[in-house]
Amino acid sequence: MDFNRIIELASYTLPAIVTGFVAYSFFELHIKNNDKKRNFLLNREAHKESLPIRLQAYERMTLYLERINLTKLLIRIAPISTEKHDYENFVIDQIEQEFEHNLTQQIYMSDECWTIITTAKNSTIQIIRKASMSDRVDSADKLREVILNDLLEKQSPSNAALGYIKNEVAELW
Repeated sequence: MDFNRIIELASYTLPAIVTGFVAYSFFELHIKNNDKKRNFLLNREAHKESLPIRLQAYERMTLYLERINLTKLLIRIAPISTEKHDYENFVIDQIEQEFEHNLTQQIYMSDECWTIITTAKNSTIQIIRKASMSDRVDSADKLREVILNDLLEKQSPSNAALGYIKNEVAELW
């Protein structure tokens, strides 16, 4: 009789355990789906709010790269004296000041993009310094002329960085 009692008890307990397990699994799945949906909505809302700020950062850095484009920079900044070193230092100071003004934009950009922008800045400064050390250069006007002539043969570093920014912004959409 004990055996019949155990079977009777098992026949009542087993369906209750199975029902409890199914209910637990269902609620766990339901809670996970709700969490995923909530996270998706929060991310979408955050993306909506951060996208304009990120685009503004890319716009500012695009403007910076346009401003340090050597062709435009040398036309915009006239020599302050005939001394080549004065002009070299003045132009480099302008590049550095503008860069420092835009330093905070790096938090809105990828590390790779910021590295490319920094490399473009450093390459631009290097081109100016290298041209200034040339024997062909003896005045500020000659420095401008040599740099502009060299740029006819190769692309300005800021143009490559601009291309990268354009690609990165296209990926944001």
